[in-house]
Amino acid sequence: MNKVVLVDDHSLLRNALANVINTFPGYEVLFQANNGRHFIQLLDPDELPSIVLMDVSMPLMNGFETTYWISQHYPEIRVIALSMQREEWTVIRMLRNGARGYMLKEIELEDMKRGLDEVSRKGIYVNEILYKKIVDTIHTDPETTRATEWEIAMGLSEREKEFLCWLCTEKSYKEIAAEMCVSHRTIDGYRDILFEKIDVISRIGLVLFAFRNGITKA
Repeated sequence: MNKVVLVDDHSLLRNALANVINTFPGYEVLFQANNGRHFIQLLDPDELPSIVLMDVSMPLMNGFETTYWISQHYPEIRVIALSMQREEWTVIRMLRNGARGYMLKEIELEDMKRGLDEVSRKGIYVNEILYKKIVDTIHTDPETTRATEWEIAMGLSEREKEFLCWLCTEKSYKEIAAEMCVSHRTIDGYRDILFEKIDVISRIGLVLFAFRNGITKA
């Protein structure tokens, strides 16, 4: 039985989701929390959840902070962000802080069930409506993907690796160009070349590649 915790400051939505998840075979809601601080107070080390559905914008302790705390203290807990926010950097930051997936609150119930199943079985899920190319990559054979990505990573130039590192920060493309002392057009060139080499279509895809292959900025 997969035990799920809901962390969201909107009680009506949270209660409705709890009722739905309790109808999913193999899942039950362990408890609900209003924010990250409340979650930590309620968490029992002797009865940990397997999955946490985490809102991003919350008072006292938001989803970014709470997800990072979980990744540091209980990395076996798998966090799925559940938010209204579509911004690319919001997704990147949640993944960087340890989230295993990202769902929009407007998601269909069958897609939510699929997301829970993916995280439970494979360890990661990204909303396929927004990032279908990434999900298609994840669904390929893991051993083949790792071997191919390792070969691609080994073949990248130092400047391409540096660019990937900067992509894992909060800096915009314009700010990255300034940091690397190149023009914005050159940065666009790095991005487009990496899109083709890695076979992704978004910054998130590049960031996920960097995470998987240890190409990240400390």
